Amino acid sequence: MNRQALVCRNILEKPDITQREMAKNMDISLGTVNGLVKECLAEGYIAEEENGKEKHLILLEKGKELLKPYKVDGALIIAAGFGSRFVPLTFETPKGLLEVFGERMIERQIKQLHEVGIYDITIAVGYLKEKFEYLIDKFDVRLLYNPEYSCKNTLATVYRARKFLKGRNVYILSSDNWMRENMYHSYECGAWYSAAHEEGKTKEWCLTLNKKGHISDVNVGGKDAWFMYGPVYLSREFSARFLPVLEAYYQIPGTEQFYWEQPYIDMLKGEAKHRLEKEDKELLKQTEEACGVPASKWDQIEMDINRQPDDQVYEFENLEELRLFDTHYQNHSDNKAMELVAEVFHVQESQITDIKCLKSGMTNKSFLFRTGDHHCICRIPGPGTELLINREQEKEVYDAIRPLGITEHVLYLNPKTGYKISEYYENTRNASADNWDDMKLCMDMVRKLHEAGLKVGHSFDIRERIRFYEKLCLEHGGIPFEDYSRVREWVNRLLDALDKMQLPQCLCHIDANVDNFLIFPDRSAKLLDWEYAGMCDPLMDVSMCAIYSYYEEEQTEKLLELYLQRRPDDRERFITYADAALGGFLWCLWAVYKASLGEEFGEYTIIMYRYAKRYYKKLMKELPQFF
Repeated sequence: MNRQALVCRNILEKPDITQREMAKNMDISLGTVNGLVKECLAEGYIAEEENGKEKHLILLEKGKELLKPYKVDGALIIAAGFGSRFVPLTFETPKGLLEVFGERMIERQIKQLHEVGIYDITIAVGYLKEKFEYLIDKFDVRLLYNPEYSCKNTLATVYRARKFLKGRNVYILSSDNWMRENMYHSYECGAWYSAAHEEGKTKEWCLTLNKKGHISDVNVGGKDAWFMYGPVYLSREFSARFLPVLEAYYQIPGTEQFYWEQPYIDMLKGEAKHRLEKEDKELLKQTEEACGVPASKWDQIEMDINRQPDDQVYEFENLEELRLFDTHYQNHSDNKAMELVAEVFHVQESQITDIKCLKSGMTNKSFLFRTGDHHCICRIPGPGTELLINREQEKEVYDAIRPLGITEHVLYLNPKTGYKISEYYENTRNASADNWDDMKLCMDMVRKLHEAGLKVGHSFDIRERIRFYEKLCLEHGGIPFEDYSRVREWVNRLLDALDKMQLPQCLCHIDANVDNFLIFPDRSAKLLDWEYAGMCDPLMDVSMCAIYSYYEEEQTEKLLELYLQRRPDDRERFITYADAALGGFLWCLWAVYKASLGEEFGEYTIIMYRYAKRYYKKLMKELPQFF
């Protein structure tokens, strides 16, 4: 940190500043400031000017020249993440676009940057990226899309923004931070990380300083410590050494969930050299060359702390903290799900507590909450769900199966909106596809359903579903597979073969994923989420369970035996594998359509497509007589 430049900056920003004020701004003693002022006077950066009986400091041209290399070039705002700790608000709105005291957090930061002349602003987006588009017109910002936002942490985001950072003086901000006072400047005189102080024990990333005042170590947890908290400033000198290491980290497997700060921390500890050397010695060599210094000197990278008062920077950990800070959120969150829960249970929103995000399903989003004696799950339909799910039919199924006692206790189900509130069961777990005791329990439950003789007024017609999903895909960008026409012919052959068999129909779950089986400590179980259920061939549930579990053929055979409680005959094997092939084809089309809406499911799409091809070929080879 160039302290002489800091003196010049203080005078530039407030021409009548006193040395006592300067000492407070710079977080150093008055005596140290007096010494720095004398140095600047001697160097000709500043001068004293008399105004009546008073003297004040003025910035000279040489001082302005001293500041030029420290001009801030721009800011990167990280806004790619989901914000799971703010559900259900972030199901509809990215966390950076949440309002605090009527002002969106990201807009407040942009305005603060503008106040000090920083207009070159890039926002790294991912989740609900379209929601940020209006900022381009409103503030003339740029959006940088990170396609890996859902599977990687902020290291990947900063990697995507590396070209914006290289050779420049840049702030890095989090979109969900709220700064009480404007802490930005037109000039910054060295790299820094803002910090707050915690009395007593803390689990934050705590900072250790060397004799020169630079950060020398970072450790998770500490006592009576300054810890990383809020904005960061990267000088071009810092980035020249840091970014090559970050780029190398991005290439190393196992770093996917790293925060962008981790390479810096590892540089201080000497761990970065060991990690790169272990991964690839050539990569280490290339990184050293890019940094311009050997790895043995990476721990000398210079970054100071920018000490901030306790009430300056707010990083809200969850909705509860946001509620405490801005009381508007206690009862008026303007969120449909929160309003619904309050209405169903006749409570104020402030009485809805312990809100936690559940793992997002492939069709819906859900969150846990408590209110009074109730511990529940609220389900929110995902994008495009209204075209895929008939909620009236779902309600009919829940009404039909209620006497069996095999599913969750549903407290609220709206067949028009698809919102559902159901009881949450403590001390339970999902079934494991690798645990055959679990799978026996699951198949016993499926068999109980099939043998119950329940009927509903609709069927799960896989031919019709394939045709419908195919139509949706073609209307929303097409189907990407080169051999789709050929595979579609194979699918038609399987459908025709099953039609000739005139298979029995019973009420089937269809979505018999292990995640939908809930196992209790006493080994009882429940089967959840019946939105795809309908009358169908009973072996469809076995086939769907197998492909959802990514089973190989041997495992599929074992699952079928558990369901039948005996070895299957050739006809039963044909039906099971044909259903699996058709199911794979169907869900592949489903995933392609969902991708057109902005939801990606990684390798799921291709795995399902492979089931369709693989099992058709298997049946043609082993059981051609059924075609």
